[in-house]
Amino acid sequence: MKSVAIVGASLAGVNAIEALRDLDYSGEIHLIGAESELPYTRPPLSKEALADGEFASEGLALREPGWYAEKGVDLHLGSMVTSLDTTERELHDEHGTSHSYDGLVIATGSGARQLPASMISPQARDDVFTLRTLADARRITERLDRGRRLTVVGGGFVGMEVAATAAKLGVSVTVVDVAPMPMSRVFGPTIGKWFNAMHRRNGVDVRCSTSVERIEKSGSDVVVVLAGGERLTTDTVLVGIGGVPAVDWLARSGVAVGNGVECTPDLQTSVPGVVAAGDVASWRNDTFGDVMRVEHWTNAVEQGRHVAGRLLGDTSNFTSVPYFWTDQFDAKLRFCGRANADDDIFIESQNDKSLVALFGRSGILRGVVCINAPRKLAQYRTAIGDSEIWNDVARSA
Repeated sequence: MKSVAIVGASLAGVNAIEALRDLDYSGEIHLIGAESELPYTRPPLSKEALADGEFASEGLALREPGWYAEKGVDLHLGSMVTSLDTTERELHDEHGTSHSYDGLVIATGSGARQLPASMISPQARDDVFTLRTLADARRITERLDRGRRLTVVGGGFVGMEVAATAAKLGVSVTVVDVAPMPMSRVFGPTIGKWFNAMHRRNGVDVRCSTSVERIEKSGSDVVVVLAGGERLTTDTVLVGIGGVPAVDWLARSGVAVGNGVECTPDLQTSVPGVVAAGDVASWRNDTFGDVMRVEHWTNAVEQGRHVAGRLLGDTSNFTSVPYFWTDQFDAKLRFCGRANADDDIFIESQNDKSLVALFGRSGILRGVVCINAPRKLAQYRTAIGDSEIWNDVARSA
């Protein structure tokens, strides 16, 4: 293999580069990214970087600028790939440039899910934001002055992280979510109630079990109209309703897509020589027997390294116990495993400051949430990887 192209200047893409060189691959590596910035870390965009307003790309960079030259990487930044010809093994970007490859890593991640354009009046569009990129964060931080008003649409990870960050800055924050409790789609109502109470204690107005009908402008104010007619007056709206895998450019390529790029358990796509990693990859994780797509840091690192080996001939399956975190106010949630709102749940401990909850299905321990209880995480992560019996773990907890 003489040439590997990586589409997506992302965490998964950077780790694929590193692993290729660690595995003694000496051929060409081309990194093609839509943004003009060097690959950067994204979790701080909704937390400390947003709070500090520190968006210097070098401060958030995944690697120093010289690292790419040391690794012999040909950088093509500010070049969005628009199509893939798997027969000719060529990529085509927005500038009309073609990039040939022998092996291809798809690491394009996901973009922010948008509200329908018909819901937002033309006059209000400049006041409605999503948060996915460094450019998004720079625009939003300009609006987070003390005393201003922010309405967050969506009670998931990004929405609640921004709500907490803004509230600590003195912004008046309202969260609107269609679910009964924030973050309950992943963790169910018990964990959702804990976060709901914590945000309310810190001054966030959380409105659940309701939806947004439209967003309009009234003079200098923005008005968010809820189902039933209630009107929330605000200055800025952040839409945090999840991510959409970035796969449009793969149309007519022959690469199978659904909820992301569909992969076999070893992260091979439907086209030989093409693999996928990170937020965009959907694969069967044999640890749980589930097809999943995971939008979190650790998964992108591990999958990026795995696909490098796959291109070089390692056909082993990618199995993992997913791990992710969120920091909101003084709550540090760490989660590992797999959880669904309809799983069995056992609350090991709970108070206003901390919580430990176990998730199980079909008699097997599948996941654990630890809020301000870091020592418990390692213990249960091992148990999840070993598929320990639910009743045994719950009795001994």
